Amino acid sequence: MNSITIYTTTRCPYCVMLKNFLTNQNIPFKEVNVEKNPEIMQKLVQTTGQMGVPQSEVNGKWIVGYDPTAIMHALN
Repeated sequence: MNSITIYTTTRCPYCVMLKNFLTNQNIPFKEVNVEKNPEIMQKLVQTTGQMGVPQSEVNGKWIVGYDPTAIMHALN
């Protein structure tokens, strides 16, 4: 069973693209909006060193940005 959590903000176009991509591939995911939870944003920065979104945790592997190829690779 794959585990995908994507960290997003409300107005991020790449976040929308990523959610659409996963939905179109019938890949279930959990979304965490970091605008509503600044503590999680701090955790992301400490974990990945990156401020930007989307960030995805796929089966324990971090992928920063809109990168469908890396996500599919991490799922296989």
